[in-house]
Amino acid sequence: MGPGNRPLDLEWLEDFLALAETGNFSRAAQARHIAQPAFSRHIKSLEEWTGVPLFDRSEHPTVLTPAGQRFKPLLEELLGRLESARSLARAAHDEAAAGLRFAATHLLSLAFFPAWFSRVEQTLGPRTVQMHSNDLAACEDLLLQRSVQFLLCHGHPAMPGRLEASGHPMQPIGEDTLLPVVALGPDGAPPFHLDDVPPDQALPLLAYHASSGLGRMLQAGLPPLPGGDVQHQTVFSSHHAVVLKAMALEGRGIAWLPRSLVAAELQGGQLAVAGGDEWALPMQIRLYRQPMEMTESAEALWSLVGGAPGA
Repeated sequence: MGPGNRPLDLEWLEDFLALAETGNFSRAAQARHIAQPAFSRHIKSLEEWTGVPLFDRSEHPTVLTPAGQRFKPLLEELLGRLESARSLARAAHDEAAAGLRFAATHLLSLAFFPAWFSRVEQTLGPRTVQMHSNDLAACEDLLLQRSVQFLLCHGHPAMPGRLEASGHPMQPIGEDTLLPVVALGPDGAPPFHLDDVPPDQALPLLAYHASSGLGRMLQAGLPPLPGGDVQHQTVFSSHHAVVLKAMALEGRGIAWLPRSLVAAELQGGQLAVAGGDEWALPMQIRLYRQPMEMTESAEALWSLVGGAPGA
């Protein structure tokens, strides 16, 4: 059976995009939740179906051949339209049951989404919501795989991500700021201040993991971190701002935390800002969406937050 009439499995198409994204068979298979030998067979079967090699395996990481480069944008459009058609068909059957599907970073799913969506419902009316809370990379994967309609995350112009590259529309819906904060000392004052650190003092730093979205944003948007001439020592690290906040409250060191997360503690005197304005990093709270047409409820929400019609 030649490529012209060989059966095509849609799973192969998703596998193709995963490998094109990662350039690594092992990571792509892991992202697709299948064994690597089966994943490799899928890619080979797709190449047999197209009749041409789609990946140059001699390169590391694996790269697309010219045929693969031509194939990829057409495939993304096709899968996007298929997902849009499925969503619209489901919505036509039962718009209320279709609901809204969000991915949100851990912090925003707790500290921002509940109050924001309550305001949204005052205009749109009650909606059924599915929420997936995870780190930024996993949330981006959910949107890229069309598993959700929207992604809620922090963003900064100095750190463009995969969603900008893939053409997913974005609308800022709020503002936040990363602030250097510390617990007050026994004398009721901050134990140190970034603008006045003795040269022989090493600041204990509560840091984000290198792959953390807030950590990458901090490094990209505030180049002096962790402090130019300021001596420092990383004493604890985590993916999660909530964990770093808990450690800061215990007096374990300085952490850059979103104002939205520590506003109550700053007002109550449990935490204090440990640096001037030059040590703060303004951020946007962003809402990304699928580029293809979505359900009536999803499009109504996008229009409400100020997104361009049909974007």
